[in-house]
Amino acid sequence: MKTMKLGVFDSGLGGLLIAKAIKSRIPAIDMIYLGDTLHVPYGNRSNEVIYDYCYKAVDFLFSQDCNLIVMACNTASAAALRRLQQEYLPTHYPERRILGVVVPTLEVASEQQHRKVGLIATNYIIESKIYESELKKINPKITLYSKATPLLVPMLENDGMQWVGPILRTYLHPLLEKKIDSIILGCTHYPLLKSIIRQEIGESVDILSQDEIIPHKLEDYLRRHPEISNPIGRSGLQEFYVTDVTDSYKRMAHFIYSKEIIIEKAAIWDLH
Repeated sequence: MKTMKLGVFDSGLGGLLIAKAIKSRIPAIDMIYLGDTLHVPYGNRSNEVIYDYCYKAVDFLFSQDCNLIVMACNTASAAALRRLQQEYLPTHYPERRILGVVVPTLEVASEQQHRKVGLIATNYIIESKIYESELKKINPKITLYSKATPLLVPMLENDGMQWVGPILRTYLHPLLEKKIDSIILGCTHYPLLKSIIRQEIGESVDILSQDEIIPHKLEDYLRRHPEISNPIGRSGLQEFYVTDVTDSYKRMAHFIYSKEIIIEKAAIWDLH
């Protein structure tokens, strides 16, 4: 039997945080990471274009023998996940699976019995209302207060961490006025801001961060689905691909992993 892999996909940098966290929790799992750096950010694209990008990305990862893909991007999860699950998979890889990040995050909010939950995310996610629509299915008793935070990702992607504090304080203030008991970091970049957010919101508000949630939920999924888990190798393999290799991306990857990692270019637009 062919040894399969776990795929992790994101449009930019945030997925690296998720990939690193997954490896920390399940060190032996064979993993391939793909970042679509050529088209980042996805949030200013149409749903159809985002779907096309995601289609190509998962097609590449499946061609690399991934049995399961974690779509570690909130925008991709909102715009393309359901369609990929319902249209692409049955036609191309009916025995394989693609998972997103929105539903697991909301499941944790419900499991922890939160009732007044704040959400910070990109404009696209807030306008899509994906968190609201999924929350109604999971636990309609939870009240969600959303705040678009459009300046955070550009600052994180362009070495602007030193200017984040005052802007973040402005974003968080209206949520804190609602007396939230927890806050969802609804972008996979935002774990980089956890310590700053903690300073602003204090200790009484729980932070629901996807770099902590997704590895735990993935481990649980693999335990419940041996037909998906068992074919995935456990040799510790880790490979990194992006659609455009830039110096700034390599610097940020080094910052996230605290070491230099080998990043290869994936020519996914050459696939037919």
